[in-house]
Amino acid sequence: MDNEVFNEIAGLITESRNPKSMKIDALEVPEILKIINEEDKKISFAVEKEISYIAKAVELVVHAFKSGGRLIYIGAGTSGRLGVLDASECPPTFGIPEEMVQGIIAGGYDALVSAQEGSEDMIENGPRDLQERNLSGKDVVCGIAASRRTPYVVAGVEYAHSIGCKTIYVTCTPREEMNVNVDVAICPVVGPEVVMGSTRMKSGTAQKLVLNMITTTAMIRLGKVYENMMVDLQMNSRKLEERSKRTLMIITGIDYGEAERILLKAGGHVKTAVVMQIAKVDGKIAEKALAKTEGFVRKAIEFAKD
Repeated sequence: MDNEVFNEIAGLITESRNPKSMKIDALEVPEILKIINEEDKKISFAVEKEISYIAKAVELVVHAFKSGGRLIYIGAGTSGRLGVLDASECPPTFGIPEEMVQGIIAGGYDALVSAQEGSEDMIENGPRDLQERNLSGKDVVCGIAASRRTPYVVAGVEYAHSIGCKTIYVTCTPREEMNVNVDVAICPVVGPEVVMGSTRMKSGTAQKLVLNMITTTAMIRLGKVYENMMVDLQMNSRKLEERSKRTLMIITGIDYGEAERILLKAGGHVKTAVVMQIAKVDGKIAEKALAKTEGFVRKAIEFAKD
């Protein structure tokens, strides 16, 4: 069994040596940094090649959200932390319920702040952790594993697929090596790491970019953005309160005091305030217009004007 795992890992591109950094231990600091930077430049091009697959993943996520389902990330180590990070940032950014996007990491909360390396091998825990979230066929489960092979992640995704969930897999190994049964595989191949096997580097960055693209695009398709501005953010901190005022000021051209007044009348809801100000209607009409247009501000403005 050990030889089997050894051979499997030895054949992974994420575990191979990078010829550009073979003598990195003998270089001065600026030269080391230049090599890292040159390798990092390859990441966005690798992600670009996967846009058609990322688009398919977005469609699955949007459909799930509209059907009352959730997006649940599952990963281990760096990959797991990235999923938890993306999930935790969605509610304050887009004003969604915390349960709508969730992140599960092998080893639980402790693994977020302290490496729990052995937890990635616990096959039975992947399905169990998903079952504890009351997983249903409405949900989308997105496995994240730079190497593709992580037992915890594979088992969780296979369980999700078996109960009817749509499944996505984000990995930095070539598509032809993908042997996990999923609906959409996203495979940005960034090549060997500068430090062999340190997938928190290029692989982790590529995964972060992909997760950003999935959730941001899904939220745009749900009407959470007007023009290129967040309009469903929650005013639960001073920064977000001021951002809300600034957003309203930029969109409508009103001054600070007027923005504060309109937001107060709108119950602190930026979307409602925007529709009120641009369409020149009261809060009730603005809220009705947003409800009729599924929360899309651009459409709501036109609806309120009619």
